[in-house]
Amino acid sequence: MAVEVVYRSSRDLERLFMDKAEADRHDKMLELAELLAEVLQKAVPSLTEQQVEEAGIYMAKNRDVFAKAFKSQPDALSELLNAPVEVVAQAEPAESVEAAEPTPAKPAKATKTPK
Repeated sequence: MAVEVVYRSSRDLERLFMDKAEADRHDKMLELAELLAEVLQKAVPSLTEQQVEEAGIYMAKNRDVFAKAFKSQPDALSELLNAPVEVVAQAEPAESVEAAEPTPAKPAKATKTPK
């Protein structure tokens, strides 16, 4: 029997990772998304909770592009404008299923038949 080590983000208990660094990155992205959602909710109170959550996750996932844009490179946002639209609510479960599936173990050795 093989033993596999899996990691779980403290902010997303349903999603499993095979790599600790990847779990840490996901956790930090969710932390940033949560803070962005709070700021957006305060700035635009008419947004629904789902809208600020989706916007926060989108911005956190694309933080490098937004960082470039905020550092006097607004053309960096064209990268996001030309990219296909990602729906956060539908993308999350697909990723969690993919991450939760363990890597296949080595097949069991075939037993020898007696002669």
